[in-house]
Amino acid sequence: MRHQLSFACEGAVLAASLDEAADGTGLLIVSGGNEIRSGAHRGMAMLAARLAEAGHPVFRFDRRGIGDSEGTNGGFESSGPDIAAAIAAFRAAAPNMVRIVAFGNCDAASALLLHQPLALDGLIIANPWTYDGAAEETDEPALPPASAIRARYLSRLKDPKSLLRLIRGEVDFRKLFRGLSALKAPTPATAPDGLAARIDKAVAGLGAPATILLATGDRTAQAFVENCPAALSRVPVERLASPSHSFAGDDGEWLAARILAILNQPSLRA
Repeated sequence: MRHQLSFACEGAVLAASLDEAADGTGLLIVSGGNEIRSGAHRGMAMLAARLAEAGHPVFRFDRRGIGDSEGTNGGFESSGPDIAAAIAAFRAAAPNMVRIVAFGNCDAASALLLHQPLALDGLIIANPWTYDGAAEETDEPALPPASAIRARYLSRLKDPKSLLRLIRGEVDFRKLFRGLSALKAPTPATAPDGLAARIDKAVAGLGAPATILLATGDRTAQAFVENCPAALSRVPVERLASPSHSFAGDDGEWLAARILAILNQPSLRA
C-alpha cells in the first residue's frame, strides 16, 4: 500500500511517498535534477510499486524547493541534509526495516556520493553527473567524450545504411560538424577541485557497498567513464546498451531487475 507523508528538514516540511512491504531491506529513491519524486513519466513511482510488490519497502521524497516540499532549492550539492532527513523518516515510517539501500540517477547519484557518510547499507549509483554545474542548468546536452564520438562514427562508417543516408543528404550536417570538431579539441584536464575529482575521491572513501549502473549510450554515463576512471576500478559496474539516461520504456525492466538483485544479495543481509 502507498502512503503520502511528510517530514522535517532544517525547518522545511518535505513531501514523501512510502510503498509499504514486509522485507527488512528497503530502497530510498533520491530524485535527480529538479525532478519530483514520481520521476520522469512516473518512472520512479512505477519502479517503487514493482519493488514493493516484490516485498521491499520504498521511500521517495521531494527535496527542499521541489514539487510539494517547502524551502529553497539549493541543487544537488546542498541536498545532504534532505537525504539524511529522508533516511531517518524512512526508518521511522517502516520500523520493521533494518537495512536501507539508496538509489540515485544523474546528479542524485552524485549527491549520494558527495554527501557521505550517510546512514545507508548500500548504494546504487546510475549515470552519475560529473560536469561542473547543475544538470538542470544545461541548456543543450553536452557532447559525448571524444572516445565515444570516435566509436560512434566508426560504427556508422561500417553501416551501409548510414552511408546511403549521407549520399542522399539525409544527414544533419550541423550535428555532424559539431561532432567532428569535438574530435579535434583537446580533452580538458580534470580540475583537482572539480566535481569529477570529488566523485572519484568519494568513491574511494565509501564505507558501504556500492554498484554503478551505466546506460552506455547516455552522454552523462560516457562522461563519467572518461572523467572518473578510478571509480570504475573500485566499484562493481553493470552496463546496459541503451542511450536512455532515465532507463525509460523497456529499459525500466532491466533497472528494476538489477535493483532487486542487489536488494536480495546475501552479503547485504548478513
